[in-house]
Amino acid sequence: MRWTLKPKPAPQKIADFAKELGVDLAISELLIQRGIDTFQAAKTFFRPSWSDLHDPFLMKDMNAAVTRIQSAIENKEQILIYGDYDVDGTSSVALMASYLDTKSTKVSTYIPDRYDEGYGVSYKGIDYASDNNFSLIIALDCGVKAIEKVSYAKSKGIDFIICDHHRPGNELPLAVAVLDPKRSDCNYPFKELCGCGVGFKLIQALAYMDNKPAESLLGYLDLVATAIGADIVPIVGENRALAYLGLQVINSKPRPGFMAIISQIKKETLTMTDVVFNIAPRINAAGRMMHGNYAVELMKETDLKNAKSAAIEIENFNTSRREADKLITKEALEQIENANETNHATTVVYQDNWHKGVIGIVASRLIETYYRPTLVFTKSGDYLAASARSVRGFDVYNALEKCSHLIEQFGGHMYAAGLTIKQENYLPFKSAFEAEVSKTLPTQLKTPEITIDSEINFESITPKFFRILKQFAPFGPQNLSPVFMTSKVNDTGYGKCVGEDQTHLRLTLTQNRSTKIVAIGFGLAARLPIVKSKKNFKAVYSIDENQWNGRVNLQLKLKDLKL
Repeated sequence: MRWTLKPKPAPQKIADFAKELGVDLAISELLIQRGIDTFQAAKTFFRPSWSDLHDPFLMKDMNAAVTRIQSAIENKEQILIYGDYDVDGTSSVALMASYLDTKSTKVSTYIPDRYDEGYGVSYKGIDYASDNNFSLIIALDCGVKAIEKVSYAKSKGIDFIICDHHRPGNELPLAVAVLDPKRSDCNYPFKELCGCGVGFKLIQALAYMDNKPAESLLGYLDLVATAIGADIVPIVGENRALAYLGLQVINSKPRPGFMAIISQIKKETLTMTDVVFNIAPRINAAGRMMHGNYAVELMKETDLKNAKSAAIEIENFNTSRREADKLITKEALEQIENANETNHATTVVYQDNWHKGVIGIVASRLIETYYRPTLVFTKSGDYLAASARSVRGFDVYNALEKCSHLIEQFGGHMYAAGLTIKQENYLPFKSAFEAEVSKTLPTQLKTPEITIDSEINFESITPKFFRILKQFAPFGPQNLSPVFMTSKVNDTGYGKCVGEDQTHLRLTLTQNRSTKIVAIGFGLAARLPIVKSKKNFKAVYSIDENQWNGRVNLQLKLKDLKL
């Protein structure tokens, strides 16, 4: 691990701001590091509200989108809500369909089949719309690159409204409206909405035209918060407000579909981490293992009894997904070792029978072992399909663009992308991708990095300090849970390896033989010799709570140890 300590702001600035807010110096330092250095900025950060949401009509083409939907409703046109099969796509479809269902009886949903149609807008979906007399398709979390497909729909008399958040190409589809804050000609002040977030801005605009305030849409924010967490978008600005308000809905009055999932989790208060690792994988499992429609129907369901039945079925998909993920990861690791590719700049693996629904998860798993940009391919019809994942700081989307002459179709973000290639292009692509990444991946990015916010002493870790830290949530990209370093640390002598496979550490740490605190280090058993050396060491960690026998105590979640 590379340890990188963030630059410390000027001591006088930390002291002045701490005094203004009435907080510890450590809290003041954390806030300034996050760009929060005024009382008003701190108030907005700690108390996100509806007033933090931007006017939806600032988004390019919003007026055109609203006008077209109003016309469709008035004229009783058939409207098809189309979305991708992942969490962002299915939650977007559930959000838009649930809202438009309150205004029209002519609304239906469509999720493309991951295996038959692949990612994004498909000709099969457009043919389905044409055969069933739909005259308007609202595409969510996809469509900004569907130039030919939108033209094909237009030739069949079908209009498109696109709500996307992916990077557009040089040309935009000829849709009635293309809502995408990443458009170069869009002046919307926040660029990092997820697909469901863009969909929410559209229903916010529709509500405004009905003289309803944004607050009337509170019940839809459990969907938006889940999509924000699952799609790994920055939790700053408008996303932070939407996630904060959405988590309140999840914890107070979630929709029946979420209530059914939460009953399986058996946890009182859910954080964004719980959403990402418990709710989102279950929703995703439907599209991965069977069909995304299962997830849409669960999220739209209004009857709790029906929702519980659907949630049980989706949990079975999730169990199957975990088993497939484990097996394919094992086979992929063996393939890397057998091919003597452990020292490559990239990981590119392929097997024709790997489950397409889990190759993205497997790519992330491989990065845990071989820390480098990774693609996992499988057979998809006449083509090969892959999921790409990247390491921190490296833009895999740009690397794929450099190899686009060997790619049939691709889309995504800096850290995650999807693509299809012809089978005969697999080896040429693999070589081209390896060459491109070898040339452009900086040496320091080849080692996992721990970014440390601040160095503190154990005596600073008090219940009051932790209460304020919890208010930094919801956590996510660009607003990660604070990470601290403490020097001159020792174990009290009871440090040991724990867990079924003895791969974790449990320590009771002390600094200067005074303050004692329990620490858990998942996967850090190899650091036990450092602990047993009886020498001072440094610990990097985040602060957490441990509930045991009705008692709540603070504990450290270790990230690394060094002499």
